[in-house]
Amino acid sequence: MFELGVFFGVTALAASWMVWTLLRRGNRRTETAEGLRIEQARREQAHNDRTSYSASALHGSPTHGNEYRP
Repeated sequence: MFELGVFFGVTALAASWMVWTLLRRGNRRTETAEGLRIEQARREQAHNDRTSYSASALHGSPTHGNEYRP
Protein backbone atom coordinates (compact mmCIF):
# COMPACT_ATOMS: atom_id res chain seq x y z
CA MET A 1 0.00 0.00 0.00
CA PHE A 2 2.90 2.30 0.78
CA GLU A 3 4.33 1.77 -2.73
CA LEU A 4 1.02 2.80 -4.25
CA GLY A 5 1.05 6.03 -2.25
CA VAL A 6 4.62 6.75 -3.35
CA PHE A 7 3.66 6.04 -6.97
CA PHE A 8 0.70 8.42 -6.88
CA GLY A 9 2.78 11.02 -5.07
CA VAL A 10 5.55 10.92 -7.68
CA THR A 11 2.97 11.00 -10.47
CA ALA A 12 1.24 14.04 -8.94
CA LEU A 13 4.59 15.76 -8.46
CA ALA A 14 5.55 15.14 -12.10
CA ALA A 15 2.16 16.38 -13.34
CA SER A 16 2.33 19.53 -11.24
CA TRP A 17 5.86 20.20 -12.45
CA MET A 18 4.71 19.91 -16.10
CA VAL A 19 1.75 22.23 -15.49
CA TRP A 20 4.02 24.75 -13.76
CA THR A 21 6.49 24.64 -16.67
CA LEU A 22 3.75 25.21 -19.25
CA LEU A 23 2.15 28.05 -17.28
CA ARG A 24 5.52 29.70 -16.74
CA ARG A 25 6.27 29.58 -20.45
CA GLY A 26 2.99 31.29 -21.29
CA ASN A 27 1.65 32.12 -24.69
CA ARG A 28 4.24 34.62 -25.80
CA ARG A 29 4.31 35.78 -29.37
CA THR A 30 7.45 36.19 -31.39
CA GLU A 31 8.54 39.79 -31.76
CA THR A 32 11.45 39.55 -34.19
CA ALA A 33 10.90 39.71 -37.94
CA GLU A 34 12.52 36.34 -38.56
CA GLY A 35 10.37 34.70 -35.88
CA LEU A 36 7.24 36.20 -37.42
CA ARG A 37 8.24 34.84 -40.83
CA ILE A 38 8.79 31.40 -39.33
CA GLU A 39 5.36 31.52 -37.65
CA GLN A 40 3.71 32.57 -40.90
CA ALA A 41 5.43 29.79 -42.85
CA ARG A 42 4.34 27.21 -40.26
CA ARG A 43 0.74 28.48 -40.34
CA GLU A 44 0.69 28.25 -44.13
CA GLN A 45 2.22 24.75 -44.02
CA ALA A 46 -0.38 23.64 -41.47
CA HIS A 47 -3.17 25.02 -43.69
CA ASN A 48 -1.77 23.22 -46.72
CA ASP A 49 -1.47 19.98 -44.76
CA ARG A 50 -5.06 20.25 -43.51
CA THR A 51 -6.39 20.69 -47.04
CA SER A 52 -4.09 18.07 -48.61
CA TYR A 53 -4.76 15.35 -46.05
CA SER A 54 -8.45 15.91 -45.39
CA ALA A 55 -10.88 13.02 -45.72
CA SER A 56 -12.39 14.38 -48.92
CA ALA A 57 -8.97 14.88 -50.49
CA LEU A 58 -7.85 11.36 -49.60
CA HIS A 59 -11.09 9.48 -50.23
CA GLY A 60 -12.82 11.68 -52.76
CA SER A 61 -11.39 10.32 -55.98
CA PRO A 62 -12.81 7.12 -57.49
CA THR A 63 -9.38 5.46 -57.67
CA HIS A 64 -9.22 5.16 -53.87
CA GLY A 65 -12.48 3.29 -53.40
CA ASN A 66 -13.20 -0.41 -53.67
CA GLU A 67 -15.82 0.21 -56.38
CA TYR A 68 -13.29 1.36 -58.97
CA ARG A 69 -12.33 -1.31 -61.49
CA PRO A 70 -10.28 -0.22 -64.52
